[in-house]
Amino acid sequence: MEDQNQQQINIELPEDIAEGTYSNLAIISHSHSEFVVDFVCMVPNVPRAKVKSRIILTPEHAKRLLGALNDNIKRFEQQYGTINNHEQPPFPPMNFSTPKAQA
Repeated sequence: MEDQNQQQINIELPEDIAEGTYSNLAIISHSHSEFVVDFVCMVPNVPRAKVKSRIILTPEHAKRLLGALNDNIKRFEQQYGTINNHEQPPFPPMNFSTPKAQA
């Protein structure tokens, strides 16, 4: 029997967001009150990369996201096999024109 007290949330997904944004680099910073995740698309032989999306999370939501990603990766690997984490060459020093995360 379904829990009668469970609330249902309707989530709208606008078309422009549904298309998604490709990212091949995530840069994570944090302060005592938030985590900031910048999603970047780096193109070979192009010295500049732009942040395509920035997500700001509370520490609690960041931990829930970590758990959800771990759970989904385990299920993905059970279905499709192990994800190989190929060694990448080290990135050159990155200069960001954004301030360090602070509250």
